[in-house]
Amino acid sequence: MNSFRSVFFAALGSVVASTCRVVPSLTLLSALLVLTGHAQGTQLWTQSQAAELEKGTPLGVSVASDGVLRRGPLATLLRTTSSTFVWAAVPGKNGDIFVATGSPATVQRLSADGKTATTLLMTKALAVQSLALGPDGALYAATMPDGRVYRLNPDAKLPVDAATTRPIFDLSDFDHGTLDDTSAARKTDADNAKSATHAHYIWAMTFDAAGRLYMATGGPGVIYRLDLTRPDSAHPDSAHPDSAHAEPAAQAFFVTDEQHIRALAWDKDGNLIAGSDGSGLVYRISPSGKGFVLFAAPHREITALAVDTSGTLWAADAGDKSRSPLPALPISSGSPSITISFNQPGSVQAANASTTLPDGTEIYALTAHAAPRKVWQGHDEIVYSLTATPDGLLAATGNQGRILLLQPDGGERDLAHVNAQQALAISTARDGWLIATANPGQVYHLADGGATTEHAYASDLLDAGALARWGRIEVDPESKGYHLFTRSGNVDQPIRKESNWGWSDWKPLNGSQIDSPPGRYLQWKAILDPGGQLAGVGVNYLPVNSAPTVDAIVVVPGARYTPQPQSSASQTVNISFPSSDGSANNDGGSTSSSPLQAQKDARAVTVRWAAHDDNDDTLAYDLYLRGDHEQVWRRLQSNLSEKAWSFDTDSIPDGGYRVRVVATDLPSHTPAEALTGEKISDRFVIDTTPPVISALHAGPVTTACSAVHATHCIAATWDAQDATSPIAEAQYSIDAGPWQYVEPVGELSDARTEHYSLTLPLPDLADPAAEHLIAVRVSDRFDNLSVAKTVVPAVATPEPKP
Repeated sequence: MNSFRSVFFAALGSVVASTCRVVPSLTLLSALLVLTGHAQGTQLWTQSQAAELEKGTPLGVSVASDGVLRRGPLATLLRTTSSTFVWAAVPGKNGDIFVATGSPATVQRLSADGKTATTLLMTKALAVQSLALGPDGALYAATMPDGRVYRLNPDAKLPVDAATTRPIFDLSDFDHGTLDDTSAARKTDADNAKSATHAHYIWAMTFDAAGRLYMATGGPGVIYRLDLTRPDSAHPDSAHPDSAHAEPAAQAFFVTDEQHIRALAWDKDGNLIAGSDGSGLVYRISPSGKGFVLFAAPHREITALAVDTSGTLWAADAGDKSRSPLPALPISSGSPSITISFNQPGSVQAANASTTLPDGTEIYALTAHAAPRKVWQGHDEIVYSLTATPDGLLAATGNQGRILLLQPDGGERDLAHVNAQQALAISTARDGWLIATANPGQVYHLADGGATTEHAYASDLLDAGALARWGRIEVDPESKGYHLFTRSGNVDQPIRKESNWGWSDWKPLNGSQIDSPPGRYLQWKAILDPGGQLAGVGVNYLPVNSAPTVDAIVVVPGARYTPQPQSSASQTVNISFPSSDGSANNDGGSTSSSPLQAQKDARAVTVRWAAHDDNDDTLAYDLYLRGDHEQVWRRLQSNLSEKAWSFDTDSIPDGGYRVRVVATDLPSHTPAEALTGEKISDRFVIDTTPPVISALHAGPVTTACSAVHATHCIAATWDAQDATSPIAEAQYSIDAGPWQYVEPVGELSDARTEHYSLTLPLPDLADPAAEHLIAVRVSDRFDNLSVAKTVVPAVATPEPKP
């Protein structure tokens, strides 16, 4: 199977395939696609890698890291709660399910099918973070940020109100002293008011073999132990807050310098395993409370722990050690006059703010006498819960609601998806697993649906870019026990307004031939039999040819574009590693929208255009020119490959013109199938002839210069005329002096003929009686320049009388 897939299904995305010869390698064709830059003929769309297949929709189908689809458990939604978070889901002994929720915070008992719910605890706390069923049959619930544990009757018909019920454990009791193992240290009212402004967390709870309850807490990180076997333990139905024996004995079992203890587990020798937030430490704690650091993770927080039957310890970490995960989160305590601000661990705040992504997650395997081994890493998701199973390690993740199965041999399977952003907790049930989710707060049952249940996978959508005809489907020859169906449409939403009217119905293959009608989009679906598997699916299709489109034309007279010379060296092929999203990772990019560098040249015109083809065909271009009042387009150039061209105007008379650009996809099609598209430019003017200066007269020198405030001046007149464009500017110079701008009669220079009549002041040092040279120059709008001159003769000096 691997050899076949390396030949036929190693390419990413759509690639070019030949219909008349065997394709040696789709990876090679993908490289050739980079070289040729166009598509033609039959196309092949392949999905064979896990990154591609994970874009589809599995229903009772798992996606393995090697790109193989197999039957997997079905995630069945049992209930959607009214809360945003379901932090824990614990199976009861008689099939009931106990759930802990947040926003609002409750403890509920669900029926096995999830259809009925009974509230067991009501509280104004932010969340019920953890649940544990005790060996005494009671249900224990931990709330935050008040840090309390309540003992509940799992069979109760009416809810317990936390406001009127004394908890069996209150973390605030430890703010000003440590409880000994005989009695609780009582606090004054002032102590109670002070501790109300401090946040307390109980992140996880677990029981040892002796029936003692261990609680992982935060703010700071301490593990507390309650001996529920003592005779002064409160009865589950006890509700006497003034009873001297309402609280069982409690003590600080293990104290750390970390901010939080986030996760707990037991190893096969009866040691307590704890994971911290702050330095990302994994502790092994002996029954006597002696701690030893097994592992210091690269990330700041240990989010989950699990121990399998072989004794291997699995630890998931997350968060950047170099900074605090998120700023303080304001939490209302229920009193309008009190606001509590606290920092939660990064993984929890990532669940509270679904747009916040962690800095990656890792899972490590810790075995005796071996170095920690990283078995999995995720860059855009976080692991919230781990559970060891005989088939491997189950990981509940967010923010895509995925359930992963990590196998001992290093393989990975995307086992199931839930319709929620975060899968927060996973626990073992009698016939599968329970999944608790957030955003929204839901409970799922994950189990094998049996031989009669449909296990299906729907692929991502194929976008052919245009109307396409569908051909055969190619499948890895070692696939087995599958049935393929297809459907097609012309919108990218197969189901619109909860109806299936947007696309065709699912149709089975006709042999290997797709039987769906032509369309732009296609989707395939696989149904797997027991023991079935599917790997490497390729769809052959032929897009209907679409005419190219010329999007824009720019014509710039007076500019010349010189194409870069083509290299005479051998052609190169870009070979790239695939990126994480399954696309080719090429550094090159299109520069069609970047400015075009041209040289100023009065005797050239540059045309630039933008064009595209929906089929990504290679295009060629023909250019035509037509003047004002002409009917025939005259060809300028044929079969251009670049999208810019310059032409000389020496043989083109002055006047107004337009350019037509015709694009053809002939290089990618037979002449009978080739199509064209065209666009006509705006009118532009070619003007290479300078204006004509006529009737230039100047002189004589006079002293009637009041208008120019000079002692001596010269009157001058001239006319300027251009055959094509308006006169833009005129200047004069006296005796080769500097040029001085002048305006025509009427001041506006906006016509092809302008008249100039003005008085020119002589420089102060000029001899009025001497000869004077008057030069004028005139330019049109296209910078064509004319110069003319005239001489004012010297004034004869009378000879002195004898």
